[in-house]
Amino acid sequence: MADTTVNWRIHPRLPVEYPVIFGGAPFVGEGVVSNLSLSGCSVTCERTVLTGSYVKLSVLLPDPTSSLFIELAKIRWVRKNTFGVEFIRLPTITRHRLDRVVSQELTPDLELTPALI
Repeated sequence: MADTTVNWRIHPRLPVEYPVIFGGAPFVGEGVVSNLSLSGCSVTCERTVLTGSYVKLSVLLPDPTSSLFIELAKIRWVRKNTFGVEFIRLPTITRHRLDRVVSQELTPDLELTPALI
């Protein structure tokens, strides 16, 4: 039987493990970002959050001189100790850093893919 699952995502997800600090009214938490994309990410943490809440995130990148500050994101889903956020508002410098991180992560995969004839 063929898999008929449709992937509606616009941007590819990148498996990463970056520390994150996030907060909304009236809470602050920390966790680990995974499945980063240009439009959102997943966060694993011990904190309870609610679908539909708005949060700010500060993602700590491996390069100690930079991080991703997401001014506004919406929690779209929650499953146990993981939740997914959609990025809504990012400063221009954050958008450039995110583009750079995603392109750096995608480049090794593209180099390993054989050319199609």
